[in-house]
Amino acid sequence: MPGMSDPDRPAVAAPSRRSVLKAGAALGGGLLLGLEFFLPASARGATGAGQPAVLNLFVAIGPDGIVTITSKNPEIGQGIKTSLPMLVAEELDVAWNDVRVEDVPLDARYASQFAGGSFAMSLNWDPLRRMGAAARAMLMATAAERWGVPVASCSTAQGQVRHDPTGRTLGYGALADAASRRPVPDPATLSLKAPADYKIIGQPMAGVDNPAIVTGKPLFGIDVAVPGMLYAVFDKCPVFGGKVVSANLDEVRALPGVRHAFIIAGGTDPQGVVSGVAIVADRLWRANAARAKLKVDWDEGPYAGQNSAGFSDDETLLWAKDAERVIRRDGDVDAALAAAAHTVIDVRYAYPFLAHASLEPQNCTAHYTGGAVQIWAPTQNPGSGRAIVAKTLGIAPEKVSVRMTRCGGGFGRRLQNDYMAEAALISKLAGAPVKLVWSRADDFQHDFYRPAGFHRFSGGVDAAGKLVAWKMRFTTFRRANGDIVPWGEFVADEFPARLVPNLLADMSTIELGAPTGALRGPSSNGLAFVANGFCDELAHAAGRDPIDFALTLLGEPRVLPISPGPRGAGLFPDSPSYDTGRMRAVVAAVAERSGWRQRPKGGATGDVRTGYGFAYYWSHMGYFAEVVQVDVARAGAVTVRKVWAAADVGSTIVNPSGAYHQCQGAIIEGMGQALGLEVPIRNGRVPITNFHAYPLPRIGDTPEIDLHFLRTAHPPTGLGEPALPPVIPAIVNAIFDATGKRIRELPVKSRDLALT
Repeated sequence: MPGMSDPDRPAVAAPSRRSVLKAGAALGGGLLLGLEFFLPASARGATGAGQPAVLNLFVAIGPDGIVTITSKNPEIGQGIKTSLPMLVAEELDVAWNDVRVEDVPLDARYASQFAGGSFAMSLNWDPLRRMGAAARAMLMATAAERWGVPVASCSTAQGQVRHDPTGRTLGYGALADAASRRPVPDPATLSLKAPADYKIIGQPMAGVDNPAIVTGKPLFGIDVAVPGMLYAVFDKCPVFGGKVVSANLDEVRALPGVRHAFIIAGGTDPQGVVSGVAIVADRLWRANAARAKLKVDWDEGPYAGQNSAGFSDDETLLWAKDAERVIRRDGDVDAALAAAAHTVIDVRYAYPFLAHASLEPQNCTAHYTGGAVQIWAPTQNPGSGRAIVAKTLGIAPEKVSVRMTRCGGGFGRRLQNDYMAEAALISKLAGAPVKLVWSRADDFQHDFYRPAGFHRFSGGVDAAGKLVAWKMRFTTFRRANGDIVPWGEFVADEFPARLVPNLLADMSTIELGAPTGALRGPSSNGLAFVANGFCDELAHAAGRDPIDFALTLLGEPRVLPISPGPRGAGLFPDSPSYDTGRMRAVVAAVAERSGWRQRPKGGATGDVRTGYGFAYYWSHMGYFAEVVQVDVARAGAVTVRKVWAAADVGSTIVNPSGAYHQCQGAIIEGMGQALGLEVPIRNGRVPITNFHAYPLPRIGDTPEIDLHFLRTAHPPTGLGEPALPPVIPAIVNAIFDATGKRIRELPVKSRDLALT
């Protein structure tokens, strides 16, 4: 995988245990508490060698007892703006009704401000609770001093300090100003609440933005308005890597409301500004009307002949060649295959390019003036965006200020910030603040796509039903310079590595012009499909129940350490090792909850064939196992009737409401990927212009979802992604159970399942 410096991957570092708390008086009186964490060098960024990057999270307590907790991370619908403040409020011991949450702009003192990888909870679980505990300790000490009593005789509840022997109470608002002058305790010395004492953590809380969303308040990037703002559109070559030769700019400039129309030469990095024509007008509809009149002569570049349909032809030729690189080699796979009691030889799996299809198209408001630029953007990765904007404009990063707005969906697309760079450059060239708004067609045709992939498998099972041989050739994509495209990689510890004694995984590549990036459950959303699908084939070839086959493969509970190397199987350097015991537990749980052992035999019942499928995967530190029930109609249409999911994401579900929504959304999104979604590339371009050609699941497609969390003795981890990967192979395995037909290429096509 690319290194941590890659611009589409946020720099992440867990706070060390060394920390410094700072206190001061809040505006208008009260306590303002900040927490500075010293971070390892990998998180220091541009602060200089040997200098710490610091994370400041502020809690303000007003005289009225209202607590304001700032939200530093982008909110993209994952609920982090609610769940992270819940951690602070719990240990502060304040009533949730007395909490207000406010966004903050990008600030180096916060270190990692990003949304991606399902890492927010694991990174903030301990430090944010300690922040709340420190504030509570300062308030208790202030009250004890005022009463002249020992601190040990005091307790807190619902935003008050209570002297237990006498029943006297003081509200936090009355104590906050004096508390801000006290020495700050060492957070390492603070005791945190036992889970049995939680009053906020573990309770289902509505999103703090919900009232504003349902009443139409301006929260999203597309809602931003600043004085003197103009509106911009940016027309880019439909072929990736193409450039403007000429355009009818004089005609466009003469149209009503148009203030500017100019060619931007651009560069070759799709994460920055590429070649195109910018139109700036006094109204968005006028800018779009002018764009409809725009005529551009394009040099379509070297990728105008690429077609996704042709990639499968190319990869077939690659099978006969030696691999470009070996990813992992354990044992003697050819000898093990020859000796296996049951084999499945030379089967091929494939999955397509996918788009992010977030509801809010890319947009950004920028105001360049005086050698600096202000940015308002729905971004998942504002730090990377600031760097790209600074590079584009040729200014220092500190001259770029970024205010994160709420995102109308992201799913990984907004880890790239090309739209921020475009808006900033157009503002500079136009000499005015501009709001750049992409059309829906722009959003589909200039995405950073989930890369397609092609896999060729052979496998062998011994007489005892254990997988003993696994051979895979993976064909993925590369850039012109030979680098593997982002998220097109395969790493040494990918499942089922470390579980099979004889394994060979190697890789070949095809050059690609289209840009690629992370999509919800990146890498796992394709690899889970092929690995679980092939495991299901091997189980049936050996006459084994798929869940029994899985439990045999996982073996005894143990921890499998990550292989030596930059990341092994982990997305980040500190990713944990694979715990087979945790995975066995979720497999057993989903088998019980779904009634797997008692399920009806798959097959036809009249015109409807019903089947059940199973899959499991470890993704973004979450252990998930899922069972799916499908119906397949006579004409081949597939309906997902029910999904059972069991998960282990640690000891605590901070906000059950948000957790269930995240998992349900991930499962529904995975259904779409299995049953209908694909992005074709034709003549170097993507022809999709709107959702009619990219049919996301609708409300009526939503199945019943039975979701169960196992509570285990591990720190909590995130839920934005890990529920998605297993549902895809569980669906295709259920289709096999219903029809006897193997699905080895996504998306599922009804015509292949129709009864003749």
